[in-house]
Amino acid sequence: MKKMIYLDNAATTKTSPEVVEAMLPYFSEVYGNPSSIYELASSAKNAVDGARGEIAGVLNCEPENIYFTAGGTEADNWALKAAFEAYGTKGNHIITTKIEHHAILHTCEYLEKRGARITYLDVDENGLVDIKELEAAITEDTILISIMFANNEIGTIQPVAQIGQIAREHGILFHTDAVQAFGQVPIDVKAMNIDMLSSSAHKIKGPKGIGFLYIRKGVKIRSFIHGGAQERKRRAGTENVPGIVGYGRAARLAADTMEERRRKETQMRDYLIHRILKEVPYTRLNGHPERRLPNNVNISFRFVEGESLLIMLDMEGICASSGSACTSGSLDPSHVLLAIGLPHEIAHGSLRLTLSDETTKEELDFVIEQIKKIVERLRSMSPLYEDFIKRQV
Repeated sequence: MKKMIYLDNAATTKTSPEVVEAMLPYFSEVYGNPSSIYELASSAKNAVDGARGEIAGVLNCEPENIYFTAGGTEADNWALKAAFEAYGTKGNHIITTKIEHHAILHTCEYLEKRGARITYLDVDENGLVDIKELEAAITEDTILISIMFANNEIGTIQPVAQIGQIAREHGILFHTDAVQAFGQVPIDVKAMNIDMLSSSAHKIKGPKGIGFLYIRKGVKIRSFIHGGAQERKRRAGTENVPGIVGYGRAARLAADTMEERRRKETQMRDYLIHRILKEVPYTRLNGHPERRLPNNVNISFRFVEGESLLIMLDMEGICASSGSACTSGSLDPSHVLLAIGLPHEIAHGSLRLTLSDETTKEELDFVIEQIKKIVERLRSMSPLYEDFIKRQV
């Protein structure tokens, strides 16, 4: 059996052994319901409160600003739908971008059918929002700006602090989908004027099925799931204690190792980008060359079908993707790549490789050699490539 090389950490990460160890007692030992009043329940509640405090410390906010959810998708839905409901008397206008995760885009489509007016901002060839276009889009009816912190496909990091300042100056709520950014890059919700922020544990070596929505004190966001009084009456349902404990530990580990991981992953990322662009002709890097997540590589290969490339990499034990895991199986090219100006045929030939701090140079060397062989083989079967080469002679 071939050794597996996992380069799809933007889709999900391996749960850290330390996280699993922290979670285990809350399955079969400290299994009380945090809403009950006896000691076993109190121990579970204390664990939930401790994890909330760990996460709040990473964001520079108060623990009571953190509301646990079932993941980033729920947090995104909650932020947009509840904001539209709560601030609907002020206006119906929401500003977002064309490169958001589908948890945002599909929620916006849902809200449009219910009277919302949505502005989808363009981005430049590197995936960055134009601050002047954002300001120009604001009207007296604008109630919410929702722009992701870092893109899940091309890794571009937005000027979040500037966006937050503009939103604050205009008295508009600012939400950011930070699912890819939390634990990867420093985030200070106070300094960046962020009113709401979504995150998900499984992107930072935590468990799947647990996330949170940060809600700044004073933001009038109502319950999204109705029932009991959990999460200070804002999110009903018995708390996922093991998942919450795991998220707290994962957040603390991510914060403690962030600088070291960023240095290593950035070095590995740039090495991978440099070699592929240098050694494989007719390729291009997608996303900003510098303002990008430290572990993200997204490259388009002309005259190559991305799905074929993925299948052949998998045959060599290499796990990669062509974009968001949430759109896996779709025949349509990435909406993100189209938004940065790539034609369909080039967007279809894109590969996303996302590293971890465990990725080694030897693994990347192997991956590069396999990419070179596979791309050459696929192009040898492409009539378009053959015609292209003939025209170059």
